[in-house]
Amino acid sequence: MRSIKTMRSIKSLLLAAAAAVALQPALADEKPPPGAMALSAVLIKLEQQGYTPITDVSLEKGRWEVEAYKGGEKRDLQVDPNSGDVLSDKPDRD
Repeated sequence: MRSIKTMRSIKSLLLAAAAAVALQPALADEKPPPGAMALSAVLIKLEQQGYTPITDVSLEKGRWEVEAYKGGEKRDLQVDPNSGDVLSDKPDRD
């Protein structure tokens, strides 16, 4: 029997993979910089920090722009594509 932690990890990977496939048209205009982490790894890192659900991702000016919830509040994030570090975390104003 699989542990709950393993099942959650598998679920997170599947969700990240689905998000990456769904975002392909959005990524057509800009390419991540050399050395960038896989988008799925960035999304998993954000989820591990409590940003869930992630509702939108785009690449703008070499950074991931992410809309996600944390603590029930919608947040706008800017994320470094090479490290996956959150560079900016602001309340969503939309």
